[in-house]
Amino acid sequence: MATLSEVPFYDPQPDSGGGVEPPSRILIVDGDAALRVRMKRVLAQDRRTFEHCGGFSDAISLLAQARYDLVILDYRLPDGNSLAILEWLQRHGRDDAVIMTGEDCPTEVALRTLRRGAQDFLRKPCHDVELRQSVRDVLQKHAAARTERRNRERLAASERLHRHLAERSPDMVFSLDADGCVRFTNPRLPTTLGVSRREISGRPFSALLGKADAERFDTMLKALRKEPVKDLVIEVQLLPNAGTDPEHGPEPVTVELRATPITAERDGRVDFDGLYCVARDLSAHRRAEELVGFQTYHDQLTHLPNRTLFKDRLELAIAQAQRRCNCLAVLIVDIDRFKLVNDGYGQADGDALLCEIATRFTAAVRSGDTVARLGGNEFAVLLTDIGGSEEAQRGARMLASALDEPFSLSGGPFRVTASIGISIFPGDGDTPELLTRHADIAMRAVKQAGKNGLRFFAPEFNSHHKARIALENDLRNALGLDQFELLFQPQISLSANRIVGMEALLRWNHPVNGLINPATFIPVAEEIGLIGQISRWVIDHACAQLARWRDAGHSEVRMSLNLAQHDFGREDIVDLVLDCLRKYSLAPSQLELEITESMAMQDRQGVAGRIRSLREAGVGIAIDDFGTGYSALAYLQELPVNVLKIDRRFVRDLDGLVTNPIVAAIAGIANGFGLKLIAEGVEHPRQAIHLKALGCDVMQGYYFAPPLRVADATRQLGERPRSPYEN
Repeated sequence: MATLSEVPFYDPQPDSGGGVEPPSRILIVDGDAALRVRMKRVLAQDRRTFEHCGGFSDAISLLAQARYDLVILDYRLPDGNSLAILEWLQRHGRDDAVIMTGEDCPTEVALRTLRRGAQDFLRKPCHDVELRQSVRDVLQKHAAARTERRNRERLAASERLHRHLAERSPDMVFSLDADGCVRFTNPRLPTTLGVSRREISGRPFSALLGKADAERFDTMLKALRKEPVKDLVIEVQLLPNAGTDPEHGPEPVTVELRATPITAERDGRVDFDGLYCVARDLSAHRRAEELVGFQTYHDQLTHLPNRTLFKDRLELAIAQAQRRCNCLAVLIVDIDRFKLVNDGYGQADGDALLCEIATRFTAAVRSGDTVARLGGNEFAVLLTDIGGSEEAQRGARMLASALDEPFSLSGGPFRVTASIGISIFPGDGDTPELLTRHADIAMRAVKQAGKNGLRFFAPEFNSHHKARIALENDLRNALGLDQFELLFQPQISLSANRIVGMEALLRWNHPVNGLINPATFIPVAEEIGLIGQISRWVIDHACAQLARWRDAGHSEVRMSLNLAQHDFGREDIVDLVLDCLRKYSLAPSQLELEITESMAMQDRQGVAGRIRSLREAGVGIAIDDFGTGYSALAYLQELPVNVLKIDRRFVRDLDGLVTNPIVAAIAGIANGFGLKLIAEGVEHPRQAIHLKALGCDVMQGYYFAPPLRVADATRQLGERPRSPYEN
C-alpha cells in the first residue's frame, strides 16, 4: 500500500468537458502494481489525488479511514471478492463512486457489478482515452449527484428548522392558499380559537373573523390577487370557537396580522399562490399597556389615584365649579404617629395599615369625590359640589370618624388619628397648586398644635409657612457662611472654688434675626437632614477650643456637649468623636457628652452599645435633665453613664430652708449608683448652698456666669469664680 506521487512522463489530455473539475480523491485497487502506477499517470490532473493498494484487506482498511470520490476496483483481487467491497460500501451508506475493471469477464459479470452499485465497467486492457473518459464522466456525475443530495439535505433541514420554529413560535404562524383558505398552521392558531387543526384546515380565514374584519380581509385579498406585490399589516379580531353565537361566545382575540404574498412565475407573469401569515396576540400587550397606564396614575400600594391623577381631577373640578358657581374643598390628611407603626411593627404592617385606611376613606366619601394617596402617610381628598365650609367640615369629620375603630395589626389593635387641613375654592385659591398647598399648610398647623384635629386654611398660616421655608433655606446656608457660634457656660466646683468644666452651647448668628436659640432651629435641622453636619461642626469646634485652652495652661477643664437624638442613632458616632479627640490630641476624659432620658430609652440596645464604646474609650456620658423624662432607674444599670445633671426646674424650687424632695432623691440615686452630680440653672446663692448640702458639688447657672463668648469664657478661666458663701 503506497501513495502515488510520480509525475507523468507525458502531458495528459485536457478535459474536454470544459470548466474546472472539482477536487477529487481517487483510490486504485488492483493486484498489478505496474498497472496501478500506469493508471495514475494516465489520469493525473491538477486537483486530483491518488492512493492505491493491491488487495481486498488493504482496500477495506483505507475505505474505513476515509471517503473517496472514485474507487477504480479490479474485479479479481488476490485476497478477496471485489463484489464484497461494493456490499461493504452499501452496508455503510457510502456514496463513493466505483468503476469496476476486469479481464476476460463475461457480460453477466459486468451487469452484476453495475447492479451492485458500480457506475461503470471497463474491460482490460482498456484504452487510455476510454479510461480518461470514463473517469471524467463518473466524477462529473458523482459531483453533480453529491451536490444535488446536499441541496436536498439542506432544503430538508431548512424545512425542518422552519417547521420547528413555526411549531414553537409564540405567534400564530399559518399559510393560506390563493382562495384565502388555511393550508398550514402551527398549534398556536387552533389553540387560540379553541379548535383542532383539522377543524380549521381548508376553511376560509375570513370565516374565523368578525363580520367587519372578514369583509375588510376579503377586499384586501382580492386586491392582492391582482397585484401581489406588497405585504399586508392589519389588526383583526379572531372569534374563538368560530361558528358560535358572537354575542354569547368567548371574547374575541385582537391580533396584529402580517401577511406576505406567496408568488410564482408562470409564462412570464407573476401569479398569486397564497399568503404566509404571522398573527400576534395583542391581548397581553394591551393588558400591559393598561397596567402601565394604571400605574402611571395610581398608587401601587393602595391603588388609589396618585398625585398626578388627583391634580388632573382637581383641574377638571375647578373648571366645572367655575361654570356652575359652586364650591369645592381640598383636604390634606396626614396620619399621626405612623412612624411608630413602621418602627414598632414593621413595614408590612405599615403597608397593611395604609391599605385599610384607604379603604375606609373611600367608603367615607361620596361616589363623585376623590381620595388619593400623595405618598408616605399623606392622603388628599377632593370634595366636589359642596355648599361651603360647613359641608367641607362635615366631610373632614367623616374621614376622622372612619379612623375611630382600631386597626388590627400583627402586634395587636392600633388606634389611628389624623391631622386634616382644608382649603376651599374659590376663597383659598383658584388653581390646583394653591388649593393643595394651602390645605397642606393648614394640616401642618394642626400638627404643630398637637395633631388629631382639623383646620381651615387662614391667610396668617401662609406667612408662618413662608417664614418656616425661609428659615429652612437660611439654615441650609448657615454652615457655609460660618453663622454658627459656640457659647460656653462655666461649671463650678464649690469645694475646689474653680471652674472644672465648660458646657458648649450652640447659637445661630442669623444676619437678620440675630442670635437664634437651638430650640428654634435644631428641630428644623433634624427634619431637613442637616443635623448630622451641624453636630460634626459642634464636636470639631468644641474640641478645637478645648485644645486651645489646654495649650494656654487650662489642662484640667472638661468640655460638655449636648448631642441630638439623631447623633446616637448614627453608626459612626463613636468613630466621629474619637477621631476628633485624636485630631486635637485630647484625652477622652476631657470630653463629656450629654444625652436625654428619652434618647437613652429609645433603641436601648443600639444606644447602650455606642455609649459603652465611648465609656470604654474614656469619654464621659451624662444624663441631661434627669428626672424630667421616663425616670426609669433600670436603664441606669444598663447604660454605663457616669454623670447625672439635675434639671433647672428642680433647682428653681430650692428656696430658703425648703428642700425639694426630688433633688434629694436624685442626689440619693447618684450616690447609690456612684455617679457624679451637676446642677443646672443655679441663679441664687441659697440654691447653691442647698445643692452642696445635698451632695452636689459641681453646678452651673446665671449666678456664676451666663453662656459666654470665647473671649469672655477664656477670661473667666483665669479668675476665681463667685462663691455663695461670701454673700
